[in-house]
Amino acid sequence: MLANIALIVLCAWTVVSAFFVVASKNLVHGVFWLAAMLLNTAVIYIALDAPFLASIQVILYTGGVITMMLFGVMLTLRQSGTIIPNPSQHSPGRATVAGLFGLTMLWAIWTTPELAAMTPTTSGSADEIGKLFLGQYMIPFEALSVLLLAGMIGAIVLARKGDA
Repeated sequence: MLANIALIVLCAWTVVSAFFVVASKNLVHGVFWLAAMLLNTAVIYIALDAPFLASIQVILYTGGVITMMLFGVMLTLRQSGTIIPNPSQHSPGRATVAGLFGLTMLWAIWTTPELAAMTPTTSGSADEIGKLFLGQYMIPFEALSVLLLAGMIGAIVLARKGDA
């Protein structure tokens, strides 16, 4: 019971951190809130008894991605003021669409009976996860990498669109 309450508190803090990622006026503060959200996710992995995923979360995302994002923000968005504005801050329509999408996803998860019957297939060790990625889940894993690459290319195109 206490573990469930702690997990709910951790998940709530993760959602609050994610909200502040897009609600902060300063883009650098948004990146720091993203780091807090990613660290919260690692703590949730630890609470769910997945230490390998937690360590990968901290090493790759919280360490590498946040450092890269901070360097990118600090090197590319130089302005005369000290505050770098967050372009997503003044967009209530985007927040509404994101909220509706999140509610739709929650509804879909809660109303899918197959999800309730699922049990973990591995103990979470690195060896078993690697075997699953290179065996049973190879196609979805590679499709995800192509999707992430397309998202990164799209972000670069959108970021460079303002350069003349």
